[in-house]
Amino acid sequence: MTPSLIIDLHISADDYLRHYRGQVKHVTCVARDGRRIRFASSVLQRFVSHQGIHGTFAIRIDENNKLLSFEQIG
Repeated sequence: MTPSLIIDLHISADDYLRHYRGQVKHVTCVARDGRRIRFASSVLQRFVSHQGIHGTFAIRIDENNKLLSFEQIG
């Protein structure tokens, strides 16, 4: 089984609007274990609410650092 990276995201609706408009294509953040990760902002589209994106997420990647799954866990 591929280990998960756990991240906490707090992106306001106004900030995410820049991603939605295509002005920003990637999100860069730090996982709880200290690793810096970068992924396409389009992955977050299904998690957007009127308040933006807020929560804890589990990211699974393969041995080549390709995204396997992205799930909200909290």
